[in-house]
Amino acid sequence: MPRFMGFVKMEEGIGAPPQALFDAMDTYIGEQAAKGTFLDGGGLYGTEDAVNFVVRKGETTRVDGPYAEAKEVVGGFAILQYDSLEEAIAGQQEFADLHAKYWPECSMVATLRQISDEAPEAADA
Repeated sequence: MPRFMGFVKMEEGIGAPPQALFDAMDTYIGEQAAKGTFLDGGGLYGTEDAVNFVVRKGETTRVDGPYAEAKEVVGGFAILQYDSLEEAIAGQQEFADLHAKYWPECSMVATLRQISDEAPEAADA
C-alpha cells in the first residue's frame, strides 16, 4: 500500500489558527486514523529554534533560525497510507478544504508527495 507525506507551507507568525479549525482537524484526523490512512503527523514549532545544515561545494555549514528570508515555512506534516494515488490526492484536498473553510484568512500550500519504498540508484561517477 503506497505511503505519502503531506505537509503544509504557510507564512510564519500569522497567529494561531481558530479553535474551529483545531476541532475540525481533530475530527478529520480521528476519522483518518480509524480508517488506517493517517499513520503519524503533527505541527512544527517555529523556525526560531530550527537548525539547517547547508552543503555547498563539498562544505557543510550550520545555519540557525530564525530565517528572515523565508516567506513560507513548513508548519506541519503527516505520514499517510492510501490504496491509490487518487485516494491520497482526495484526502489532501479534504485537508486543504478544512483550512479554507475554518481559517480563510490563512494562505497556505498543502503538498502531497509519495514516499519511495526503494533505495535510490547511485549516479555514475
